Amino acid sequence: MNERRTVRISKYLAKHLRHQPERLGITLDKAGWVPVAVLLDACARNGFPITRDELDHVVAVNDKRRYAFDDSGERIRASQGHSVPVDLDLPVVEPPAVLYHGTVGASLAAIKAEGLRPMNRQSVHLSPDRETAETVGARRGRPVILVVDAARMAADGHEFRVSANGVWLAPAVPPEYLNLPG
Repeated sequence: MNERRTVRISKYLAKHLRHQPERLGITLDKAGWVPVAVLLDACARNGFPITRDELDHVVAVNDKRRYAFDDSGERIRASQGHSVPVDLDLPVVEPPAVLYHGTVGASLAAIKAEGLRPMNRQSVHLSPDRETAETVGARRGRPVILVVDAARMAADGHEFRVSANGVWLAPAVPPEYLNLPG
């Protein structure tokens, strides 16, 4: 499959598995899963047919591993990033001492005042390394990398979870746990 088709399918899946399943006519279960057959049928009904081979390819090659099949391979979900209510049933885990968040300079004033908030998502997304945070921040302009004192947050009772694709999730990051520029 060509790269352009792979990207189009991935974006289509993100829209419907993370944000607007109802527009495709599918219902995610409480953990965000939908049967693969139901998804593929809905895609076809909505004028964007995807084959099972294409779906398998997109899940396998997505550099951010945004999607996952269940153990049976018969259900699929987005690994994180939902704006619709789902419970990914991820256990609370001890984070590394430091995590990172990529943003842009225009967001710094609000972050200094309020910390990191999930905005339209269910959780704040944090990266395990600076390079990933730079890539994330660069999507909206020149990246600014924030360092999160995850060890101190955890010691103070804040919970962390890690998604299947290695993205660290927290309900919020108060400003006192951020190393902010300027």
